[in-house]
Amino acid sequence: MARIVYQEMKQPRAFFYGLVSLHAAVIAVGLAAAYYMEHNGHVVTGMNNQIVWGLPHVFAVFLIVAASGALNVASISSVFQKLDYKPFARLSGLLAVSLLIGGLAVLVLDLGRPDRLIVAMTTYNFKSIFAWNIYLYTGFVVIVAAYLWTMMDRSAAAYNKPVAFLAFLWRLILTTGTGSIFGFLVAREAYAAAIMAPLFIAASFAYGLAFTILALITMCRSMESMLMTDEVVYKFRSLMILFILAVLYFTAVQHLANMYWAKHQGVERFLLLEGGVYTAVFWIGQILIGSIAPMAVLAYGPMATTRWGITLASLLVLVGGIAHMYTIIIAGQAYPLNLFPGMEVSSSFGDGQVTHYMPSIPEFLLGVSGISIAMLLAAVAILFLRFLPKPETVVPNA
Repeated sequence: MARIVYQEMKQPRAFFYGLVSLHAAVIAVGLAAAYYMEHNGHVVTGMNNQIVWGLPHVFAVFLIVAASGALNVASISSVFQKLDYKPFARLSGLLAVSLLIGGLAVLVLDLGRPDRLIVAMTTYNFKSIFAWNIYLYTGFVVIVAAYLWTMMDRSAAAYNKPVAFLAFLWRLILTTGTGSIFGFLVAREAYAAAIMAPLFIAASFAYGLAFTILALITMCRSMESMLMTDEVVYKFRSLMILFILAVLYFTAVQHLANMYWAKHQGVERFLLLEGGVYTAVFWIGQILIGSIAPMAVLAYGPMATTRWGITLASLLVLVGGIAHMYTIIIAGQAYPLNLFPGMEVSSSFGDGQVTHYMPSIPEFLLGVSGISIAMLLAAVAILFLRFLPKPETVVPNA
């Protein structure tokens, strides 16, 4: 057993303030992009009547999925009693809330009519998974906030274990709900599959851990502190390899199952072989950059067990994660709806044709601003509240 002392960020270097300023600038540009799209309408974007969820939705879902996984380090320490991860539990919870807020901010700003959110908050159709997600997202913020309170206030320490179990269960339910948004859409052949829920859970583990690692590396650079010791690097390296393999496994099961079903063979041929840019995003972005490359960095070569190695691997995993969401969300909409099974469909409206989508710059800026919103929230909290462990005070209990 050990006693861990937490602290605010002490004497941050110019590097930290530079990152904060950069994120603030990106947020300002993202808000300007949201205003431009809201004022002129979605005609200025690459979206159309076939692809109604564009690049901002890719970033929003990516951040929401990563938020669930960011809580993984805290869950490992509290639920599974792995005390080696306890020094980073508070930061894990903070990143979980920040990433979710960043993702939801992009989602709201991409509605076209943000005031319509009031309708979603006051009128519920419980046959829709979207209505359930309102409760899942707000509940996640409340539960993780309570979890952080039990970690930071000694008077609430007795409630830490039950709240930790509730947070762990809720994060699984939340990611299941997010994956089910696509799994329940039977009209889209690329979506309708029960495997979407476990696939999103596995993906959340990898993306959340990548954000946690990068946050710790940034804190080390900002404070000249060795939060990422060799032991921590080794443990996170093993977890990352395991999570990447899990995502690859569920991705393979998803596509193999679809290829077995005759009615899904067309969409699988489109995604894996004939989809042009969508096929390239899948094989190059998701599989090569997001899976094979980080595993190669972590398993072989001189950087396998170094901070530079795990930093590079985490960045590759996040790039691959955005490619993964792009493949699911954009490519899934680009493939034409099967309106009349067994019949060829064509019309002046574009029925029966693959939809081409080119994201606009405002869409990209709005999506990236979600990451900056999450990172800026986390940075401000770290600057003023005790989220970071003080390495030299981790001593055996008397």
